[in-house]
Amino acid sequence: MNTKQPDHTARAVPHQPRSAWPGLVLLAALAVPAISHAWWNADFKQRTKVTLNTAANGVETREAISGAVVPVRLHSGNFDFVAAKPDGSDLRFVAADDKTPLKFSLERFDGVNELAVAWVQLPTVLPGTDTNVVYAYAGNPKAAAEPPGGAAESGALATFRFGEKDGLSRDLAGALVASVALPQELNGLIGASARLDGTARLDWPASDKIKAAAGAPYSVSLWIKPAGLSGTLFAQGPLQLVLEEGRLVGRLGRAVASGGLLPVSAWAHVGLTVGTGKLTLYLNGTQAAQVDVANAPAIEGPLRAGEGFSGLVDELQLSGVLRSADWMKFTRAVQGADARLVASVKQLEGQGEAAEGDPGYMGILVKNLTVDAWVVIGILGVMFVVAVWVMVVKALLVRRVDGGNSAFVAGFRESADVLKVLGAETYAHSSLARLYDAGVAQLKKRGIGKPDGPVLSGAALDAVKAAVDADLVRENHKLNSAMVWLTIAISGGPFLGLLGTVVGVMITFAAIAAAGDVNVNAIAPGIAAALLATVAGLAVAIPALFGYNYLAARIKNISSDMQIFVDEFVTRVAESYGRDRVER
Repeated sequence: MNTKQPDHTARAVPHQPRSAWPGLVLLAALAVPAISHAWWNADFKQRTKVTLNTAANGVETREAISGAVVPVRLHSGNFDFVAAKPDGSDLRFVAADDKTPLKFSLERFDGVNELAVAWVQLPTVLPGTDTNVVYAYAGNPKAAAEPPGGAAESGALATFRFGEKDGLSRDLAGALVASVALPQELNGLIGASARLDGTARLDWPASDKIKAAAGAPYSVSLWIKPAGLSGTLFAQGPLQLVLEEGRLVGRLGRAVASGGLLPVSAWAHVGLTVGTGKLTLYLNGTQAAQVDVANAPAIEGPLRAGEGFSGLVDELQLSGVLRSADWMKFTRAVQGADARLVASVKQLEGQGEAAEGDPGYMGILVKNLTVDAWVVIGILGVMFVVAVWVMVVKALLVRRVDGGNSAFVAGFRESADVLKVLGAETYAHSSLARLYDAGVAQLKKRGIGKPDGPVLSGAALDAVKAAVDADLVRENHKLNSAMVWLTIAISGGPFLGLLGTVVGVMITFAAIAAAGDVNVNAIAPGIAAALLATVAGLAVAIPALFGYNYLAARIKNISSDMQIFVDEFVTRVAESYGRDRVER
């Protein structure tokens, strides 16, 4: 079993069709639109629907691709690892008819990092449609593991995936073993890739199973990520695929096909086919060059790859069939993770097509939240509840105080005697009534208002005003109490959310590094979930900001009314009981 590590999106690798008629029954099964609502086996509680879109809005192909072995990648966004068995032994794959089990081999199943890849043998991938469907079932604790090595791609003579633990590259059948172990790059195209430094190369012995007679079809397909501009990518007898000054060149004897320029430090899919008197070179799914070949020699002998080449190599496949332009295009799109081609979604038992989107984007985000993000969001939730409570309580308070003040002021201004106005006992919610009562109490201490009472001196009037001002300050404190919680929510909420996001992103990158996969589909769920903490912080701060500004404006108006009232009250007392009035 291979040990390569996958990226995080379910994708597929196609195969060239051998004829239009083999497997006609399975072709008809795949042609049925994916509308099956039946559950293949009720013992399995979840499934992942993987769709290959070969229509114009995906990666368009014009011919059926038969006998394909496709890598299906599972991750936390499209598969519930908690519900599955820890070793993935309950994993099963079923065709689009939701009845026909498919052969597969499990390359990796990591329940801790929630990553898995399985190679699944598909009967046919139809052209020009979005109904090419595979179902991955799991969630059955009673299921036994499938026997290994169940998926073999038809037409392929040898396939090298460079994911062996000992570094010795082997074909899938194990018949060919490289003579030298090479270091691996865990962050390869699909998983682990062979890393070449320009001084070492891969050599495999000659085999009767890997050769082509004179004029017989033969195809080479591989992925490279060059760090230099030259080197031999693959060679077998008279057939060579080389890189010269950054340009791709294919040779078969004296025939030479020279293609396009390859970008440095970027993955590129290259292909070379021999057949029908043509030597054809492909680069990134597009024909780059084609030349006529007269009297094509036999292709046989030892294999070698990477001589003088510096960079990464992955997914080398040798085939005894003539791979078409559609096959090259489709292979490049599938293995290169073209988002338009592959879509996958998790389904629970009993869900049909209408429910397949559940739990939706928010469900995916919540599922991928890390522990630190949950802690931050929990704190922000408490802050939000406190902020809402403060806003509601304060809004009711200022409303009552404002209404009470308006009623009290009307009675105060209509009263002929400043000391005979109804106070806080009548207007319980009025801060002005409480200030009035405080002022009257000070006047009564001095005997003001009695028939034979003293005259209010200037010093006494100042003392009364000071006492009322002190009560005004207390009223302001009462109005502004708990407003600090809103300022904390406004300023602290976004920072707490940002903290949760930063830590979540750090954990996401650490997990990706540990898993050996830097594919964007692996990073996206974790980062998107981490950003949810920032959204939560803003969701706390924005309502608190609006509420604080509204309440602050209302409290400021009430405070201004209290200051005006104190001046008005003191003035009326001075006019009624002051020394100046007595002297007049």
